[in-house]
Formats: sequence, C-alpha cells, structure tokens
Amino acid sequence: MTGRRSAATAWLSAATAVATVATAGSLWFSFGLGLTPCDLCWYQRIAMYPLVVVLGVAAVEERPAVSRTALPLVAIGLSLAAYHSYLQATVGECTVGGPCATVLWRSPVFGLTIPNLSLVAFGLLAVLLVGIRRRV
Repeated sequence: MTGRRSAATAWLSAATAVATVATAGSLWFSFGLGLTPCDLCWYQRIAMYPLVVVLGVAAVEERPAVSRTALPLVAIGLSLAAYHSYLQATVGECTVGGPCATVLWRSPVFGLTIPNLSLVAFGLLAVLLVGIRRRV
C-alpha cells in the first residue's frame, strides 16, 4: 500500500466513524429520547444511513475512489441540513410538511439543535471526502 493510499484509507475510516456516530445519534434521538423525526430529518437520514456501509466497505477494501459515489449523498444531506437549520433559525414554516421548524432538542453544551448536528456531520464528511479526492 502506498503512502497516498494509506492516508486515503485513514480518511475513509474517519469518514466512516463520522457517519456511524451520526447514524447512532439519530437512532438515539428516536428510540432513546422518543423524539419523532420530521420530514426533513427523514430525508437527512436517507442520505446518511447508507454512508455507513458505503464508506465502511470502501475503507476495508481500500477504495478511495468511493468519494465519487459518496459525495452526491453528502451534498444532498448537507443541503437539507442547511435548509433545516435555516428554518429553525428563522422560525419559518416548513414547506415539506411536519414540524420541521420546531426545536425538539438542544445541546446543553453548544446549544446545537438536531439539524445543526446533522449539518456538522455532513460538513465533516464533505471535508473528508474532498480531502480524499485531492489525495488520490
């Protein structure tokens, strides 16, 4: 394995960890706290959940080219999370349906809401996957 490939594999492993923590967190909000996800939350989950498997398999098989497959999902999720965070910040109406602008939970440490956490996760994934693309 070359130096570039091993670095890309390390970045893929980090991206897998981010996607896994985000997925586990969303499940904890649903099953642990009993919060019902709004429509935009569901769409963000649809973009995040497959990334755990896609990035995990790519890390094990040392396939940094998977960033071409994962980046569109990350871009969709990032866009949805940004829009969702915007809705909550402006207390606007959700045009998709459901209580998307309602803050169901807020982090006691940083004051982040669930869509803000999703935005952070997708942002980290974008940085890691763009970094992989530049290294390969």
